[in-house]
Amino acid sequence: MATKKGKVLKGLSVREVTVFKIANRRGYAALARRHLTEGRSVPQAYARLIKACRRHGLELPADKLPRVS
Repeated sequence: MATKKGKVLKGLSVREVTVFKIANRRGYAALARRHLTEGRSVPQAYARLIKACRRHGLELPADKLPRVS
């Protein structure tokens, strides 16, 4: 898929994403290809990860959620 600026994005699978509960804190963290995001819920952490990966030319599916490890 291409972005508005014409940059071609490389697709990633949801299986490459790790989501876990943050110890001693409220919320969850999502990790994929050295991108780490935090959110109060799994969908929020994953949505932030999608945006972070898109900035670096990677694309994650927005319609699926990863499982919590």
